[in-house]
Amino acid sequence: VQLQASGGGLVQPGGSLRLSCGASGFILDYYRIVWFRQAPGKEREGVSCINSIDGSTIYGDSVKGRFTISRDNAKNTVYLQMNSLKPEDTAVYYCATDRLKSLCDSSWYDSYEYDYWGQGTQVTVSS
Repeated sequence: VQLQASGGGLVQPGGSLRLSCGASGFILDYYRIVWFRQAPGKEREGVSCINSIDGSTIYGDSVKGRFTISRDNAKNTVYLQMNSLKPEDTAVYYCATDRLKSLCDSSWYDSYEYDYWGQGTQVTVSS
């Protein structure tokens, strides 16, 4: 059972990136999937969550209106489209799931709830 995060890179402020989270050994569609990020010296921050049942989504306040989470069940992949990137978005981005809950409930942003993590992909926003 593995998650693989990819798609990070160096982008200028105002630019866009799309991160991917693929799974092997289980079906992503059965569970909620969450993107976290962690900048140097800071705590891990919940970025976005997508439900398994209806695909509804939740976003952290710092990324609302700029980031979009989505899933492609045929590819067993969840995406994070990041637009209007800012230098403060610079971080390592991780995807995660607990393989337990299908809904993004009130504790979706608590990293301790998740057992399965991708390896992280670096996003750097700089001119």
